[in-house]
Amino acid sequence: MKLPAIKGFDEEAFNKYLKNTGWLMLARVGSLVIKILVGFAITNYLGKTLNGILNYPAAFTTFFVAAAALGLDGFITRELLRTPENRDRLLGTAFWLKLTGGICIIPLIYFAYSLWNMHKPIETPLIYVLIVGLTGITQAFYITDSYFQSKVQAKYVMRIQVFGNIISALIKLIFIFLKLNVEWFVFALLLDTIILAIGYIHFYRIKVGSVFNWVFDSTLAKYLVKHSWPLALSAVLVSIYMKIDQLMVENYLGTGALGIYSTVVQLSESWYFIPVAIVTSVFPAIMNAKRDNPERYMKRLQNMYDIMVWISLSVALFMTFASPIIYHIVYTPEFWDGAHVLTVHVWAGIFVFLGSASGQYLIAEGYTKLSMLRTGMGAIVNIALNVLWIPKFGIMGAALATLIAYFTATFFILLIPKTRQQGIMMLKSLFLVTAFQKIFKH
Repeated sequence: MKLPAIKGFDEEAFNKYLKNTGWLMLARVGSLVIKILVGFAITNYLGKTLNGILNYPAAFTTFFVAAAALGLDGFITRELLRTPENRDRLLGTAFWLKLTGGICIIPLIYFAYSLWNMHKPIETPLIYVLIVGLTGITQAFYITDSYFQSKVQAKYVMRIQVFGNIISALIKLIFIFLKLNVEWFVFALLLDTIILAIGYIHFYRIKVGSVFNWVFDSTLAKYLVKHSWPLALSAVLVSIYMKIDQLMVENYLGTGALGIYSTVVQLSESWYFIPVAIVTSVFPAIMNAKRDNPERYMKRLQNMYDIMVWISLSVALFMTFASPIIYHIVYTPEFWDGAHVLTVHVWAGIFVFLGSASGQYLIAEGYTKLSMLRTGMGAIVNIALNVLWIPKFGIMGAALATLIAYFTATFFILLIPKTRQQGIMMLKSLFLVTAFQKIFKH
């Protein structure tokens, strides 16, 4: 399929982006539709309080699971592009590092829960949190995804994700039909990751070879940890400023409020697969342009920022007007208070889209510590504003805090001289300056 020519846009580049991203988009869209439909059913079945209990473990453990990944996924993709002949050593070493990280976070989760529970009793049982914490172990097998991404073979990722989500959806629908308790749905969260892990291993075995050919290299392990730890810390900070609002909503307002707010987050963040799919697919092209043609490198970055703004702005406008209709159609009345909160929260997506794109620039330039610094700033802003605004404005305060925190994290690079140009490029895209320049260019 070829898109019609759009005045001012690089038609060849645009079609190339679409082609490279197509398989990932198809996978994410299919998964999104399945997850949302089943999510509606689960939410209405459980009600706001039990829905809050179900969503709490994922919010609580996300920081630890992010740490267990050690920032290796994207870094391994880059290393596979540079030295494909080291495939088995890279994948094997990364797998064992991630597996070790996943095991180590279990006692940390236990102690963190115990300390927080002493501060304020948590309605969600510890066993639920520990079960979800086990996903840090199963995600070690996701390292095979880095190989498929380095080979631009997203169609295999699509098959794994779509198949996994279909199986997961059927299981959860059976739970609803059998009228099972909330703990079954907590187990299903872990089962989701197990299904995906099996899928990744299966396709890797068919297309590449056995995972038993992987080799652990202690010298390589030191190299990977040395260079990926800023990405790991950055991932933790990202999870903090993206998930801390849910923990603080539960802390200040209770699980019922979290149950409502989690529907807002689900509908707002369900679109975040788009920037991930785009930047994952075009990252090899960006790296090649950086090596071969600096001018083309900057042009591709600007084009990516433009695309991110157009897509995210369209999503924000649509969801702003559609949110009351969506809530009244798919949710029971006890969730309807989330509609007006969604109209604010969804605008944070614009900065998530731009942040994902500029994050690729930071990786390409080797500014991993700066990536960590800007997400840390976003986390600090989010925590501070949540403390001030949740008691005063309820879940709307959490949405406002998220919006400002995402903006802060994304445009923090304006304050750094060596990255200021990228911040200006993003501002041009955000205010549609480059779009009008392309449209009216003769």
